[in-house]
Amino acid sequence: MALQLFIIFALSLLLGTASAIDVFRGMEFGYSGHNGPDKWGKLNPTFSPCSTGKRQSPINIQRNLTVHNKLLKPLTRNYESANATLVNRGYSVGVRFEESPGDIWINGKNYTLQQFHWHLPAEHHIEGQRFAAELHMVHRAADNSAVVVSMLYHESKADPLFSMIMEGLKHLGKENTEVPLGTLNINELNRRPRKYYTYVGSLTTPPCTENVIWIILGKVMSISKEQITTLDSPLNSHCKKNARPCQPLNGREVDMYDELN
Repeated sequence: MALQLFIIFALSLLLGTASAIDVFRGMEFGYSGHNGPDKWGKLNPTFSPCSTGKRQSPINIQRNLTVHNKLLKPLTRNYESANATLVNRGYSVGVRFEESPGDIWINGKNYTLQQFHWHLPAEHHIEGQRFAAELHMVHRAADNSAVVVSMLYHESKADPLFSMIMEGLKHLGKENTEVPLGTLNINELNRRPRKYYTYVGSLTTPPCTENVIWIILGKVMSISKEQITTLDSPLNSHCKKNARPCQPLNGREVDMYDELN
């Protein structure tokens, strides 16, 4: 088993920024105890960026330190309905697309949406504030470079996107189980955000590969307590709080796009 995992992650590094979050493979890491985030870098040789990397994610975004970059373009997303599967890998619950659900264009390059998954509580902070949940929408370009669009949530009303998979979650078992969702309509996500933050970071799960473009939407969405409980239930006991702590900025620039300013 250990040899198989090593081979999987060695191949991932050869592909550039490939990671388990793309294919939802099982992993021997957790969020507490002997295999918690502070130990990730030593669990496997391919996980070393988790402890030695200088451009790691998530981060705490401080508005007074962000750069209002007027060269940034509006975030245009071209999503459509696509066949999808609900997946539980023990450390996260997410949706994998079995066909292309659409894409985004960043810096003149096309990135196709591959999957999205949740973290409870949120991983990115804003002004030191931690939110109830965070959704990561993982996109890949033809050269395997990655863009992750992040949506933060506070606990309040039910999230419409999450509501579309609630029935599937009722049938989702424990680690390494899947439930076909059929056609999932994510057109609602095409709305153009008025504000977002962006910086270069890493994957937030091992192997913590760097040079990932992050886009954190400025509008905080809402998710209900029932939805949080339903999302948390299938996770392994040591992954109930599957949020990596914030990492040092190490001199990186965080840019901000603001349509109204």
